[in-house]
Amino acid sequence: MLMAHPVVLQNLIEQYETLRMLHAESGGTAVRQRMDDLAYTLCVSTGTRDVDAALVAARHRLPGARVEDDSALTAGAGAPGSPGV
Repeated sequence: MLMAHPVVLQNLIEQYETLRMLHAESGGTAVRQRMDDLAYTLCVSTGTRDVDAALVAARHRLPGARVEDDSALTAGAGAPGSPGV
């Protein structure tokens, strides 16, 4: 799989999150299409199938990312620190 350059990933993350913070999904057709395009590009760039997973994967590829600090992980079966592990 080709890997997107970290600068490209950072730019995609920033654009997507800016639009999401501005609630662009409820905006006009052009803005919603831009969000969909960014989500698709993030998914393709990270080898994932949904935008939330793509955002997590993209952040892990940025300089300084620390996998052990992944706030997206929740305590559950098989997760480090979960009961019974």
